[in-house]
Parts: sequence; structure tokens; C-alpha cells
Amino acid sequence: MAGQDIITSPFPLPLTLEEIDPTWLTRAFRENRPGVTVRNVEMADVIRGTCTKIRLRLDMDEAGREAGIPETVFLKGGFEEHSRKLVFLSKVESLGYRDLLSHSGINSPTCYFAAFSQEQAQGVILMEDLALRGATFGDPQQARSVDDVANTLSQLALYHSETWGFPNCEAVSRLDWVETAPPFSRASLQPVLEPENWERYVAMPRGAAASNRFHDVSWAKDALRRMDALSAQTPNCVIHGDSHLGNVFFEPDGTPGFYDIVPRRAPAMAEVCYHLTLALDVFDRRNSERDLVRHYLEELKRHGVTDAPDFDEAMRQHAAFLIEGFCLVITNDAYFMPEAPITAYAARFSQAMLDNDTAGQLARVE
Repeated sequence: MAGQDIITSPFPLPLTLEEIDPTWLTRAFRENRPGVTVRNVEMADVIRGTCTKIRLRLDMDEAGREAGIPETVFLKGGFEEHSRKLVFLSKVESLGYRDLLSHSGINSPTCYFAAFSQEQAQGVILMEDLALRGATFGDPQQARSVDDVANTLSQLALYHSETWGFPNCEAVSRLDWVETAPPFSRASLQPVLEPENWERYVAMPRGAAASNRFHDVSWAKDALRRMDALSAQTPNCVIHGDSHLGNVFFEPDGTPGFYDIVPRRAPAMAEVCYHLTLALDVFDRRNSERDLVRHYLEELKRHGVTDAPDFDEAMRQHAAFLIEGFCLVITNDAYFMPEAPITAYAARFSQAMLDNDTAGQLARVE
């Protein structure tokens, strides 16, 4: 794993909104743009959730304006009561912006500063305000067109190609903090698979949207175990980690991009099936998923990947890895996402698992 000098911020990070002042912001911006000064700052918007997103209105000096720092930026960090409990997410997202997105050809927000403090259990990111591009954002309850998803898969193929074969790739020297860590191997998520908790989730509207075939927690736990075994047998890359529609933006000309990264080492098809299934209406997914998987594989080859799975193997992986996304959706805390989009996502995953015989594919994995 990376040493403290690699993963720890060079100076203290703010833990309260009051600490986000011109002095701290100046120091942060100067990490990558020496000589700039923030003269004043105003908090224009504060959006609370898994983490806190704050739109900052900046009064920059001339050097700051010449360095391309716009009037408004977003600061993202852990400023909620639950933030210290989600330190893993804070760590991987801040380092993901610093060490992945800032080096990638994928379309993503410009990152002005990103750091994680092990001692403070805090991660902070200063990034572009995408509204200044005229960007619109994906809505979980509004599925995208097949053409839109072909374009987002092209972006993901580029991103995956940059770390294909991880850890045997050039990027590993700056990414040794990236873990394999399937989500349900983490101690923080294991309680959601306890029968009493699982039953509480499937009793919600999301459970009604999913087939009864997938309501048995014993089956789900065994399916996740089999999926982990398949993952260990499959070439990995560093995936985005949370590529649902809520983390996708579209520029005025339709160009897509991704943000809010939760990177980990995993097979690429784990991300492809997750993104494709959540982004498409059931009808469009059923009629187009095979063509879209072919398109993704062709895009991988175009970016120089020579050992991508063949189409039949990719579809087997697509079917098997659906279980992970389904379990993540079913057990998502309504504090982090309202029940309506969770229900929409559960319906899409459930039907995809039926159409692709996820249970049958996983039963063949030992």
C-alpha cells in the first residue's frame, strides 16, 4: 500500500464549513497553480448527502483569473455527522480525482485540488462547476437512449484501457492505494446482508419492483461469493466504481462525462453491466445490450487492449456480475438516495437478471 507521504494531505483539511476560508483555499489552489490568491469567498449553495457539496463563489486575484480558475467552483468533502464513518469513500474518491481522473482521457470535471488526510479521516476535492459548461445531469428516473449509452460506454472503454491488466500496468506506481475490495467484503456493508436487515429492505417498494426469485438473502450471499470467485479469475482494471446515471453529465452537444468516482480494482464487465443496466429502460436494454457489449469490446480494442474477453465470455460475465449491482441497489440507504430512483434501479436490475439468467450463470461458478 502507499506510504503516508503518498496518501496524506500536505496540510490540514477543513472539517467544518467555517474553515473553508480564503486562506485555506489559497493554499489549496497553490498546490497546482502557484502564486494565485483567493481574496474572498461566498458559499452560494450547500448540498448535503453522502458527502457535502458546496458551490463557492470566488473573488480571485489577477493571477488566479489568468490561471483559469473560474468565478464558481465546487468543494466536496465530509462535513456531515456520518462523514467520519464513511472515511473509505472519502479516501478513494479524493485520491481517485487526484490520481485517476486528473490523468485520464475520460471526460470529467477539472480538478483544482484533491487530498486525503489519514489523521483527520477527511477527503476534500475542489473541482470545476459543470454548470459553467452548460452541462445537464443524469436522472435515475429518466433512462437514456441507446445512442447515449453507446457514448458513455466509449468513455468507460477509454478509462478502463488506461489501467487494463491492473496491477500489471504503467499506472500502478501512482495507484498502489487502489484495493480489490468487492463492496460486500467491507465490514461497513456486511451488516446489510444480515437477514433482519435484508428483509427490511425487500419489504420496501424497491423489493416489490424486484422478482421474488431474488428476495432470498441466503441465495444472494452465495451468489456474491461465487461472483467474487469469478472476479479473481478474470483480468482486472481500475473501474469508476459507481457509474450510475446520477454520476453522469452531458454537455450541450451530447458529449457524456463521469464524476463522483469510487475506484477499485475489478473486472471491466462488472462496471459495464452496472452502468448499462441502470442507464437504459428495460425494453431498450433487452433489445440492445448485446450490441452495446460488442460496441464496448470494439472500443477497448481501438484503445489498444489486446486481451479483452471475447463476446461470449463478456456476456457470461455481464450476466454474473449483475448480482453485485442488484444487491447494492436493494440495500442502499434511503438517506443517500430517495426511494423512487432506488425502486427504478431495482426494477431494471431484476429484469436484467431474469433475462440474462444470472442465477444460472452463477450456479456454474465454483
